[in-house]
Amino acid sequence: MKLRTLLIAVAVLAALSLAVFFASHPSAAVSNDARLGHALLDQAVIEQATQLRFSDAGKTISLVKQSDGSWRVPAYYDFPADVAKIARSVSELSEAKLTRLVTTNPERIARLEFKDSQISLLGAGDKPLWTVTLGKTNESGGRFVRFGAEPKAYLASLNSNLDLEPKNWARTDLLSLKSEDIAQLEIPFDQAAPIVVTREKKDTPFTSANLPTGQKLKADRITSTLNSLTALAFTETSDPSDANAVAAKANQRVFKLKTFDGKNYTVALGRKPEEKKIKAPVADEKGGLAALGKSTDLLPQGGDAKPGEPKSATDALTKIQPEFETIPAGPVYVSATSSDEKASVNALMQKRAFQISDYVLTSLPQKPDELFEPAPAAAK
Repeated sequence: MKLRTLLIAVAVLAALSLAVFFASHPSAAVSNDARLGHALLDQAVIEQATQLRFSDAGKTISLVKQSDGSWRVPAYYDFPADVAKIARSVSELSEAKLTRLVTTNPERIARLEFKDSQISLLGAGDKPLWTVTLGKTNESGGRFVRFGAEPKAYLASLNSNLDLEPKNWARTDLLSLKSEDIAQLEIPFDQAAPIVVTREKKDTPFTSANLPTGQKLKADRITSTLNSLTALAFTETSDPSDANAVAAKANQRVFKLKTFDGKNYTVALGRKPEEKKIKAPVADEKGGLAALGKSTDLLPQGGDAKPGEPKSATDALTKIQPEFETIPAGPVYVSATSSDEKASVNALMQKRAFQISDYVLTSLPQKPDELFEPAPAAAK
């Protein structure tokens, strides 16, 4: 009898425990939520959007769609935006699925770390079309999300991070050209006349009227030069009045390109040259001159100077080999123009000075000889 009573008591306590658990976790999951199994971002919303906005940790960046369908980054000098990067970001949102309704309990929602990490799509007139707030990352994968101010927290198969650096959203390529577009190329040299190469069609080889006797053009060298010039991409920008940019402009090599449709382009690359400067002399403790070497070591230590020895600090100084310090060359800058007034590169060059990889400049031909190789002997 006592055992039966004990079993009943245990059963009652178990039931009460379950009741208390479910009472304190009233919103574990609702399987019939209409959003479950669907995309985090609907394609119809994407088609209406004219602005993509990211916010996090008090920072906000907006990417704005133009009337011609292109996108711009207002926060980075209104540069054209990297459309491919925008497409990848939107694709991540549209491919992510809502896998679970986590909770509708305000206390549990608060523990999921929903702060100010948001992604929004806006339409005409900056009308909000869609906003999702990102919570913490789930330990087993995915991210907790919340739509607007709704009292619901979902788990989505999303693992993206927000990029709030405006420059990272700017399109970095400067010329909308391909090497096969080029019909003529003029290659300048510091100590020689420029070499001009031309071709009649895209699939015919380049030729030149400047060929030395018994030589022909190196096809691969011409191709690599064209690829470097047409695929220019900036790594950083600065104000046009920046000292390095001004110095680079004074030390440019100007390449000229002409396309098959008759458009002309100039591509000027330069950098502040490396400098070697004599180190300034510094007075020693006794007031003598000792910086350009240990001049005091050259002075006689007592009595008359021996033949060939300096007789004074001034005399010693004239016998010292000066010490030089090397100031490295500055960053490489590029300036490009197009004869097409509508080309975006013309407007870009008015806004900023553009740095590019040093390798672009150093990899270009430095001497005419680099463009030629022996021609095969004519058949007899």
